[in-house]
Amino acid sequence: MIQGKKIVVVLPAYNAALTLKQTYDEIPFDIVDDVVLVDDHSKDNTSEVAREIGIKHVIRHEQNKGYGGNQKTCYDKALQLQADIVVMLHPDYQYTPKLIQSLCYLIAHDLYPVAFGSRILGKGALKGGMPLYKYIFNRFLTLSQNILINQKLSEYHTGYRAFSKTVLERINYQANSDDFVFDNQMISQIFYAGFDIAEVTCPTKYFPEASSINFSRSMTYGLGVLGVSWIHFFNRLGILKSKIYAPKN
Repeated sequence: MIQGKKIVVVLPAYNAALTLKQTYDEIPFDIVDDVVLVDDHSKDNTSEVAREIGIKHVIRHEQNKGYGGNQKTCYDKALQLQADIVVMLHPDYQYTPKLIQSLCYLIAHDLYPVAFGSRILGKGALKGGMPLYKYIFNRFLTLSQNILINQKLSEYHTGYRAFSKTVLERINYQANSDDFVFDNQMISQIFYAGFDIAEVTCPTKYFPEASSINFSRSMTYGLGVLGVSWIHFFNRLGILKSKIYAPKN
């Protein structure tokens, strides 16, 4: 806990058996109260490894629900555990858990309701091995999104995020896609609801065991991201009324 706030780390996992323990061992349990792992029907023994290393809350999907579907289960469970702060961390060890305290500090002290670990602030992305085409793609998409959403994030594509309970209870994340564009829909919802997002410089690592989408999926993702940004733009102008911005039931 920080400032009496219960902190729950959620791990949306798919074939993460090789990197899960390394990720888990760096979680700062002096402040983290619970860990939830959701195994999205992995083909390896991710769930078994999770239980062996001591994760108490392990949920396995009987069918693969996709990256967004996995996160929906993660956040539902964290709220059931009465988390005040929820940290979403990829269990592929691409992001260091050592930044959990920094992200949670900003939320626990009521400075920001959301905090992201950014690979783009500083030179962490390319130094960590991000492929050049992904870096260029990231910069183009982020520039377009900032213009359409009228914000100034350094990136919209990080997989390292912390949320206050208030944000997760307010936005209707269940209305979002079950695919990778889920992340950007959440950001759009957060800004549309009037919340601010802080960013913390985050080193990153690219290696064979770290999860990553291929070029074809990257293109599909990019088009989806731009679509979300245009929907946000038209909703802001009152031209459109998307269900993802409707109040949570």
